[in-house]
Amino acid sequence: MNEAIRESFLEYWAHFFPGADLPFAIFYSDDGKYESDVRSRDGFGCMIGQFNLVLKGERVAFTAGSIGCQGGVRYSGFPVKPSPDLGTFLSCGVPGKVEGLRLKKNSQLVEASFVDYEIPAALGKYLVATRIDNLKADECPEVVAWLAPPDVLTALFHLVGFSRADRFCVISPQASGCGALVSFPLAERGKEEPRAVIGMFDISARPYVKKGVLSFAVPVDLFAAMAGDMGESFLITDSWEKVKQRL
Repeated sequence: MNEAIRESFLEYWAHFFPGADLPFAIFYSDDGKYESDVRSRDGFGCMIGQFNLVLKGERVAFTAGSIGCQGGVRYSGFPVKPSPDLGTFLSCGVPGKVEGLRLKKNSQLVEASFVDYEIPAALGKYLVATRIDNLKADECPEVVAWLAPPDVLTALFHLVGFSRADRFCVISPQASGCGALVSFPLAERGKEEPRAVIGMFDISARPYVKKGVLSFAVPVDLFAAMAGDMGESFLITDSWEKVKQRL
């Protein structure tokens, strides 16, 4: 990441969002040095729980073998054989065989929801997450993400739209927590006008994050644009000052 952009963002963040959690960077690497940052999946179940460690300043790395959920492996871009029971698992299940999450009315709707979406492949052995202030000079994030309450989300939402005419530059696909943090924002990379992704509506993942927060994730180029707009945006107005006082 461009060091000037990062330092400018950190300065603005401290001023406009006092006390709010910093975002974290997500990237891939084949460097074996990240092996020591891989945690055992025991005790976490869902990989989302490990992002709480990242918010506290720790660096966390995932591999295909360290993620305890097949969905997490898949949405992180690692190769995994699709489960034949995925449709029934996400819908109403099969009595006595598969307990359904009941997120879709039937398995046909689950299958149809994947027709036009290809999950981006992992770009390395390790999927790494680190808080942005701990990002090293040789680490190049693909995605920057927040776990944030509504007041912070409000600002992030409008920062994305500040230099855009498109009213739909923030999307909220029905997705797993890891899908909204990793695969959907990764899919926005390289687009002429990449979109931000609001998520963490995953009922199974919500117990692993603090009450009252959602995720907000953007490809790094969009993050750079947002950071560059902070000093001339609504953040300098009295309207934001009123919100800022209760962060």
